[in-house]
Amino acid sequence: MSVNNKRVFYVKYLPNEIYAEILRARPDVRLDRLENESADEVSAPILAAAHAYQIGAARDELASRFHVGEDLLVRAPNLLIVSSNGAGYDPVDVEACTAAGVLVVNQSGGNAHSVAEHALAMLLTLSKRILEADRALRREANVSRNALMGTEAQGKTIGIVGIGNVGRRIAALCEGLLGMKVLAYDPYLSQAEIAARGGEKVELDDLLRRSDYVSISCPLAKDSRGMIGARQFALMQPHAYFITTARGFIHDEAALVEALRNRQIAGAGLDVWAKEPPPPDHPLLQFDNVIASPHTAGVTTEARMNMGRIAAEQMLEALDGKRPPRMINPEVWPRYAARFERTFGFAPG
Repeated sequence: MSVNNKRVFYVKYLPNEIYAEILRARPDVRLDRLENESADEVSAPILAAAHAYQIGAARDELASRFHVGEDLLVRAPNLLIVSSNGAGYDPVDVEACTAAGVLVVNQSGGNAHSVAEHALAMLLTLSKRILEADRALRREANVSRNALMGTEAQGKTIGIVGIGNVGRRIAALCEGLLGMKVLAYDPYLSQAEIAARGGEKVELDDLLRRSDYVSISCPLAKDSRGMIGARQFALMQPHAYFITTARGFIHDEAALVEALRNRQIAGAGLDVWAKEPPPPDHPLLQFDNVIASPHTAGVTTEARMNMGRIAAEQMLEALDGKRPPRMINPEVWPRYAARFERTFGFAPG
């Protein structure tokens, strides 16, 4: 294939238009857009010719036929790179990509500041019971302020599950602004690495027992799916709050409903859901002590601009034969490199 005809496609949306601007400035790169509703006669030739796929990380916003699995990989035999918007890569079967010699990358860290700020906002709003007070004022007369007594976050303990790009920023905000003690559960980092990120390394059960706030910031993977369930909620203190800006399916929603109903915990801040967005009659949306958002923690002007830029730069690095950062399946490199060389005539990296 011609080295001046590198084919990239996306479905429905990009993190920011700067992505398209950067790629279109390169005469050797062609960028195609598909819609969820694109007919097969439109999508088939684009998939068949594609070398790279910039995929949205929100699984429910993307038609299942454009999720990356064995079926799409058969329809896209020339595909070399799958790049997932943001840190998550829910619509991508990484094992299938690895088997097919396809490199998977993400934009981890691109929206970390925005997500960390969202988690802190939820923490403070829950502590001060601001949303509960707002709701009470809108539906009742003569609201008793003593019935809405909150707590200070100053000096309390936050337990962070996954102290990566987002988790370490949450730690910095909580310790720096509020003098909070930071506990961290992250099996992939050493005690020294976690200490350098501002936390004390502990096991998950210990974190749940000791924390006044539990914040989930880890990716959704085989070992984290269903990690927080009935047993874990039962370990938390009755005054503690559960906050997640990570991914749905890490916590068990039905178990959280029961924990709130039985007052095992004080409340929750939820940005991620099993079905996104959740229906208005979702049981968790019926609690006044639950703050909810539809996976918008990382949806800010600044984060989208940053993710679009780093996604484009990373894509061009890969297409130019460089070894890109943020690889999800680095073990695929030898096979990927061989396929890349057959396609473009030179070895990458």
